[in-house]
Amino acid sequence: MAAARRLKRVAVSQPGFLTLNPKVAPTDLVSSRRKRVNKNKKKNWNKYSDVQDVEEFLEDVRHQERTTGGLLSEKSDDSLFFLDVGEPKKVEEKEAAEPVKGKKRKGKSSRPLRIDLILQHDSRVAPPKDVLAYQKPNAKKLRRAAERAEKLAAKGVVPRSKKRLLNRPVVERTSKKTETEANNNPERDFYDIWGQETKDLGEPWYLQQTRKKLVKRPEKLNEKPSVLPAVEVIAPGGSYNPDFFSHQELLREAHEVEVKKKKVEDKIERQLAYNKEDTATEETILREQVEGLVEESEEEEEKEDALKEDGEEVAVGAIAVADKKTERQRKREKAEKMKEQQRLAERRQTEQQQQLFQLRSIKTSIKQQDEKTQVRQKRRKAKEEAQKAQPRRLGKLKFQPQDMEVQLSDELAGSLRQLKPEGSVLMDRFKSLQKRNLIEPRERAKFKRRLKVKYVEKRAFKEIS
Repeated sequence: MAAARRLKRVAVSQPGFLTLNPKVAPTDLVSSRRKRVNKNKKKNWNKYSDVQDVEEFLEDVRHQERTTGGLLSEKSDDSLFFLDVGEPKKVEEKEAAEPVKGKKRKGKSSRPLRIDLILQHDSRVAPPKDVLAYQKPNAKKLRRAAERAEKLAAKGVVPRSKKRLLNRPVVERTSKKTETEANNNPERDFYDIWGQETKDLGEPWYLQQTRKKLVKRPEKLNEKPSVLPAVEVIAPGGSYNPDFFSHQELLREAHEVEVKKKKVEDKIERQLAYNKEDTATEETILREQVEGLVEESEEEEEKEDALKEDGEEVAVGAIAVADKKTERQRKREKAEKMKEQQRLAERRQTEQQQQLFQLRSIKTSIKQQDEKTQVRQKRRKAKEEAQKAQPRRLGKLKFQPQDMEVQLSDELAGSLRQLKPEGSVLMDRFKSLQKRNLIEPRERAKFKRRLKVKYVEKRAFKEIS
């Protein structure tokens, strides 16, 4: 077999050998010794693979797309062939004697230049579609909003933006622009340039959008923080020449205030008081120090014995609990559980049926609850009204009312000249501001001297002393 192949190769290599196919050269039939190549490796694919036919096919496809705009096999017959019926008949046209103005003469001037033909786009391949030119940001969101608006419009619902436009005040477009009035016009409106209020010149919608309109003051700021008057009138018993009964009433009120203060002081003293018999002595101190030293060992032994017994009991109990339940026990527990659930359901149904016969009592209980709620609401409202007259907690300190200015019966003066002044007007106003919740309760700052005061005896004083 190898000898016959060698003989054929020698015959083909002769210079006078002729092939049946004239396109095939004799040297192409001489097959050299085949080289063994490992095709499993990727680097040998392009090196030892013949892809010339594939490249020629792809180049032919590209050529057809450039010249005809697509593959010839996909074209229709009408686009590739036409019926030759001869030359069309020439229409004899009369040439005008003079050329018409505005029209160019046909000839060399009408032909395109060669440079323009070279620069022309001769490929019939359509340019690639620019996807970014057709994309819109938030297209899906806008499309859904448009669909939602169409559905609402079909139902007759007006969007909020259109409602705002419809609710805008109508402006007369035919009206003339506002002109500045002359200063000497006696009919013009009075306007104080130094006033707090600004004069609105323009449409309210325009002023609101341009932020030139002042913000409306909240109604909460117009409310007073307290219902108490700025100046409280003193009781009739506080006059310089009061009535006997009104003066006694004022003394009784002052006495009640002092009694309350005394009770608070007594309570603090009782809380801080201690029994003098319980004071520590040397004997009790020694007993406390020695206590527990002798009996400590016996107590430790008893605790160890108790822990051992508890450990044995726990171990026995754990072994007993670890026993596995039988099938009969599981079935019995399941049946008992179902019976319990059925009994509860029947009981619940019976209670619901019994409630039908208790409608009258239920209505009565509901009515009583409503009455209690109304009484509670009235009480809460009265408490809120009373709280309005009380000072609130605005800071870390609690409001301390001012001491009552009371004169005893023997201190009363018969005239204003003999009247002794009491209290301070400044302190009275300061407490009034705190009571009306205008400022928080305060106390005088404590001055702490950083350096000690040094006393120096002057020279002139030394000479005298």
